[in-house]
Amino acid sequence: MKSVVINKEDLRYNIEKIKEYAETNLPDDKGRKVKIIAVVKANGYGFGIVEYSQFLIDNGIDFLAVSTVEEALKIRQAGITEKEAKILMLSSTAVKEDVKTLIENNIILTIGSKEAVDVVDEVGQELEKKIKVHLKIDTGFGRYGFLYDNRDEMIKCLKKVKNIKIEGTYTHFSNSYYDDKYTEKQFDRYMKCIEVLKMNEIETGMLHVCNTSAFIKFPNMHLNAVRVGSGFTGKIAFKNSMGLRKIGYLKSNVAEIKVLPKDFNIGYSNAYKTQKETKVAIIPCGYMDGVNIQTGRDMFRMVDKIRYIVRDIKDALKKQQIVVTINGKKCPVLGRVGTYHVTVDITGKDVNINDEVIFNANLKHIDSSIRREWK
Repeated sequence: MKSVVINKEDLRYNIEKIKEYAETNLPDDKGRKVKIIAVVKANGYGFGIVEYSQFLIDNGIDFLAVSTVEEALKIRQAGITEKEAKILMLSSTAVKEDVKTLIENNIILTIGSKEAVDVVDEVGQELEKKIKVHLKIDTGFGRYGFLYDNRDEMIKCLKKVKNIKIEGTYTHFSNSYYDDKYTEKQFDRYMKCIEVLKMNEIETGMLHVCNTSAFIKFPNMHLNAVRVGSGFTGKIAFKNSMGLRKIGYLKSNVAEIKVLPKDFNIGYSNAYKTQKETKVAIIPCGYMDGVNIQTGRDMFRMVDKIRYIVRDIKDALKKQQIVVTINGKKCPVLGRVGTYHVTVDITGKDVNINDEVIFNANLKHIDSSIRREWK
């Protein structure tokens, strides 16, 4: 039976390393602390949003962030209260039903448009209470948030509210893992907005801009808080300079073993043909389980796309794009990855039915119905 395995000690190690980095990389010596906001979107990066959130809370992280209403509700409905952890909704919404649902479940809202501000203020008036929000500024991502260069509209909109309490102001970097210059430009745009807001006596609350990549690369941008997501998992988009550990993997078992003759096709499209008699193992895991799924190719610049094409050509020439681990031995996957199965070359290796197989799969893409095993 397949499962996602999460190593508690490695996760605990990553949490402590991140705390330590936040505490020792302050740009001043005024004794202030940087708040760590743990992003637990995408089913807790594949670890199971409830179990993952609870583990973070148990290890001193008391501020979470999610991307959808469903994620927020799942945490609250599991019994994690506002006293245990604040939850910030990272998506701005002007849908009144969603706003009401989030408020009823003690979720901090994001406001990033005039429409969102109007709806939240209206709901606050109906409930006769101040609604806690974080203000988002779009400094060059093109998604949620008031445009950084349209400050007049933002200030005019915020000046008239009566039922909103701004507890934070933030932005989101679009390419902090690669493009330092653009990240610094976004940061400069953000800080100028903060200055204008303060000049107009608009409360900004805690300031936060850093995602995991920026948190590691730009200590000067830590401000009052940082948003760390992939950092806790140890899987980050550039060289790991903090020694963070990868904490999870997909586990399955050998379902079948057979010997295939020379010149025998394997997988869809006849993409692979055996060069000699080959002993293979059939493993019941495929791309629906996150095997060989790569996130974000559409996010990169042309130069990055060219790098991917070159790498794919090299991988195709090697005919060993993916490997799994069986009994401590690396075994190449042959042919295309199927929906729920792969065929693995075990020629010359001591492999038996039901032996454990370890995949370096993308855990975010693994169905939530698959068991999460914490050890």
